[in-house]
Amino acid sequence: MIYPANFEQKIGFDRLREQVAALCTMRAARGKLAEETFSTSAREIGRRLELADQMRLLLDMEHDFPGGEYPDVDHVVAKLRVEGTFLDVGEVVTLHRALSLVGSVVAFILAREGQYPALYARSRGVEAFPGIVQRIDAIVDRFGNIRDNASPALLEIRRAIREREGQAAKRLQAVLAAAKGAGIVDADAQISIREGKAVIPVAAANKRKLQGFIHDESATGRTFYVEPVEVVEINNELRELEYAERREIVRILSEFTDSVRPDAGLIAASGDYLAEIDMLRAKGRWASQNGCVKPIISDDDRLVLKNARHPLLQQTLRAQGREVVPLDMQLDRRKHILVISGPNAGGKSVCLKTTGLVQYMFQCGFPVPASEVSELPVFRSIFIDIGDEQSIDDDLSTYSSHLLNMKNMLAGASSSTLVLIDEFGSGTEPVIGGAIAEAILERLLTKGCYGVITTHYANIKYYASNTEGIANGAMMFDVQNIRPLFRLETGKPGSSFAVEIARKIGLPEDIIRAAGEKAGSDHINIEKQLREIARDKHYWEQKRDRIRLTDRKVEELEQTYAGQLSKIRAERQEILKKAKLEAQQLIADANRQIENTIRTIREAQAEKELTRLARRELDDFRDAVTKTDTADKDAEVAREIERIERRRQRREERKAQRGEAQAAGAAPAEAPKPREVEAGSKVRMAGQDMVGVVQSVKGRKAQVAFGQILTTVDRKMLTVVSNSEFREATRPQTARTVVSAGISARKLSFKDHIDVRGMRAAEALDAVQDFIDDALMVGVGSVSILHGKGTGALKEEIRRYLRTVPEVESARDEHADRGGAGITIVTFDLS
Repeated sequence: MIYPANFEQKIGFDRLREQVAALCTMRAARGKLAEETFSTSAREIGRRLELADQMRLLLDMEHDFPGGEYPDVDHVVAKLRVEGTFLDVGEVVTLHRALSLVGSVVAFILAREGQYPALYARSRGVEAFPGIVQRIDAIVDRFGNIRDNASPALLEIRRAIREREGQAAKRLQAVLAAAKGAGIVDADAQISIREGKAVIPVAAANKRKLQGFIHDESATGRTFYVEPVEVVEINNELRELEYAERREIVRILSEFTDSVRPDAGLIAASGDYLAEIDMLRAKGRWASQNGCVKPIISDDDRLVLKNARHPLLQQTLRAQGREVVPLDMQLDRRKHILVISGPNAGGKSVCLKTTGLVQYMFQCGFPVPASEVSELPVFRSIFIDIGDEQSIDDDLSTYSSHLLNMKNMLAGASSSTLVLIDEFGSGTEPVIGGAIAEAILERLLTKGCYGVITTHYANIKYYASNTEGIANGAMMFDVQNIRPLFRLETGKPGSSFAVEIARKIGLPEDIIRAAGEKAGSDHINIEKQLREIARDKHYWEQKRDRIRLTDRKVEELEQTYAGQLSKIRAERQEILKKAKLEAQQLIADANRQIENTIRTIREAQAEKELTRLARRELDDFRDAVTKTDTADKDAEVAREIERIERRRQRREERKAQRGEAQAAGAAPAEAPKPREVEAGSKVRMAGQDMVGVVQSVKGRKAQVAFGQILTTVDRKMLTVVSNSEFREATRPQTARTVVSAGISARKLSFKDHIDVRGMRAAEALDAVQDFIDDALMVGVGSVSILHGKGTGALKEEIRRYLRTVPEVESARDEHADRGGAGITIVTFDLS
């Protein structure tokens, strides 16, 4: 039962149904939509919802579903059922289009059995009559005209018609040419058509000179249109042939109609299926446009709304570029009545209407504007009391109409009833009105019905707070900015915020103060406490949101660090693997070094004791490399750091040389000549990596100490090296390990950004080079350089340097929202 009779208008469902009906293309589909009324059968509600929701999914996912306008066939079927009638050409075309669409829709759905089971079950057994479609194709062409070969007789008749038309045209042209030659008609006269006849225009003075029938005259009466007597007979034959053509077409259509008349009932069923698909298609399209889905049918009498919206309000706000505030609410057998209080224009009535509309849409089989996890029970009746129902004719005041509604609600209410009451108890003297409202609420509670009630009366709030089965709810209000938030919060009553609203609109302060004195301190204190509760609640909500945001950031950081740790572990394994391979290569190089050293010693005719010493040192080196994996890793890292340090040192040396050259104003120095080998020189022997110190020089021979090995070699085989190269080659392994030990400290102090604005180009470039070296040393993936936009010269210098660094994978501008061309993002290839 639905009360009152204008329930749909009160909640806005009538406008909603009109929007869906406008999306239907068939008159029969709109009729079916009107039949989708309130149902109390959970099975029927589930069937309607499943069909509508699957059609929504189909339209969203499948873009080749047969669309366009679907034709109505009810008038065609009605004519088929009458004996002695026949379908005209337009009706045959309509039948062909409808049956073709039925075939296409059925084939489309049956090919997707597992995806849309409800639509599949509805489409099984629907007859598309491909035989009838083929027969219509044989009779009617794609332009909707009867084909020439629809029958042999029609083919002969139309061939004869074309022959006679050709004869008449030739005869008429001959008569026209003769009349022009005789000066009866003008030289530029042309054949015209009057009353379906081909005629010749003749001047009024010559109308008797051309024998024939006059069919028309011009508006001025100066020209007459004459059908020459020579073509009259041919035109008469054409008229007879046209009659014969018409009779043959009627015979063909009658024969076709008689052949399909026995299938009129099945054709009507197919048309009914097409109308239902069109209605479901309109439902699905409207649901997609308004974010509607199929909710859960509750099996434990719970009414749970998640993100529920009133679609008409949502459409209005969307047109204004605003978003609707969704409604979250829950009722169950433990708390089955909700009393909502709060300020005027705070959204109480919207909550009530939204609840009623969503429940009514659900029981009419419409997808609802809420979350898919919403749960809705099946009520046997829904009652609503909202708005002003005063009537002069019935001698009813506003309050009388409310009481009449309460009387009818109490008479029909049960445990399967949803009651919606707006401004409960208003319209009369507050004390007695509040008392009557409280008594009615108590009776509704004993009947076990579900309800959503809005009120401003304090006694109703107190009764709800102290009574089992009723819950208080409040519309949230921003106390600081004096504006409603349109969000429902259950568990506590709300304040009307009358004083705050009065102050905001500018009511004089003395009036507000006088009103407070008249209301009494108890009432003011209660309202004050409610406001403080709302304010504290708002504060703790903000606090909770900040904590939640912080927790989320901590979780994200934890995930980031876990990912980085996993990446570091993987990189460590990769480095160890590479180090082992390099160690093996180093052993192979050491073996070659052994052979070269032995050969050198033999050539120098050294003593056997020195040979054994050299072999023992190299064997010790080989064992150390084989046994120590961690040392390999440290050596790998140390080598990378040393390579960067060497590059930095060379750059510092070049910078110092450049500064000295600028200070002295000297011309660029020529390339230094190779130094002579002399006693004390640090040298490297050709083809070898080992370095040594020259002990003495005698003629072309030089005595060199390679570590503990003393040998004599030809001076031409020696190359002088710098002190730094000698220290590098002779640096002990432990020194490299010490260097690598500082990586962790560098990582902790390293910052992934640098600001070089205001520096000269040379200073900025030096700073960037050091910054890039440090970034490569600590192993970061990307860094940012803030250089500003300016003329772009500094940016170009930095980019030119970055292109020379092999490890730089890319250098690009920052996003426009975060600095754009004034910041360069550098990404490294650390593989």
